[in-house]
Amino acid sequence: MAPIGSLWGFPRQRQTKYILSAAAIAGLEVDLQSFEFGVSNKSREFISKFPFAKVPTFEGEDGFTLLEGASIARYVAALAPESGLLGNSIKDAALVDQWIHFQVAEHEISTFTDFIWQLVERLFPEKAYSENIHKFIAERQERSLKFLVTDEITLADIVVASVMQRAARVTLGAAERALYPNVFEHYERVAGDPRIKDIFGAADFVEVPVAPKKDE
Repeated sequence: MAPIGSLWGFPRQRQTKYILSAAAIAGLEVDLQSFEFGVSNKSREFISKFPFAKVPTFEGEDGFTLLEGASIARYVAALAPESGLLGNSIKDAALVDQWIHFQVAEHEISTFTDFIWQLVERLFPEKAYSENIHKFIAERQERSLKFLVTDEITLADIVVASVMQRAARVTLGAAERALYPNVFEHYERVAGDPRIKDIFGAADFVEVPVAPKKDE
């Protein structure tokens, strides 16, 4: 099968994982280009296609260009409606979008904005995560089926699992993860799927939240 297009991004980048996982489950091939940040994305050729100089970015075989991980992943999923990545109905697709927007707009921000602020101000509160949002996701998981929207993996599950993996590598230590076992059972279920296991890679979770050393 010929690739549907070219992708620029880092394999460990959570947004790139959205896209590669969606392509794998959809049975589509994406050509991941070699990329050096600060060099490749500053080239005249790259900027002529992608003026924001961000990654991940995608160019289809027909010249169609797109940026932002969730948008690219949704486009890939839409190319294979039979995959179930967007559910099985318009309402399912709306729920997939709901969870993607919630996770990207709320959970990513609550997990990483606080952390960046702490790095700048060198202030490290006891809990470097949003307990309310984690509780909301945990309660939703307790009420849910195996997955968030249908009884199969959708793009919503991929995005949620990718963000949780990144969070557990930075701000969620073992103590925080232990508070929400259902959330991380969901992560393991998604990341352990044979079709995308290699894309997610090893968990590499931290035991305690990452924090730089303070000046003495």
